[in-house]
Amino acid sequence: MRRPCHVAAVFAALVFTLIANAYAAEERALLAAPLTQAPGRQLSAVTVTYAPGQSSPAHRHAGDVYAYVLKGHIRSRLAGGALHVYGPGDSWFEPAGTHHLLSGNASQTEPATMLVIFVAAPDAELTTFDQSPPAARTHSR
Repeated sequence: MRRPCHVAAVFAALVFTLIANAYAAEERALLAAPLTQAPGRQLSAVTVTYAPGQSSPAHRHAGDVYAYVLKGHIRSRLAGGALHVYGPGDSWFEPAGTHHLLSGNASQTEPATMLVIFVAAPDAELTTFDQSPPAARTHSR
């Protein structure tokens, strides 16, 4: 009788891994530096790469955000705004605390990468999700 329990555990682990991978955009920290003209604030730069069809759960950022698409096409919708699709060279600004309802790759076949610049307190948790994604999710640094 232990075999069915083992199979169920393996199946549950596989499902959890698939769900975690669906949320786990690849994030790469590039730079964190204090802003000399804005005491108590830090500039943090990261790249975020979404796999084809991948998106992030709804979230907010602790600081102001400037996003610039490097490759592919990013779908984005901020609270109170329309859905936008941004391509290479396109950019947008998000004031601190803005509810980001949708962020993800517009393509089902090609990855998409954006440069994200945060201006926030050095110890701020830069990204807070509306609901907790699976534990394997990495947060912006």
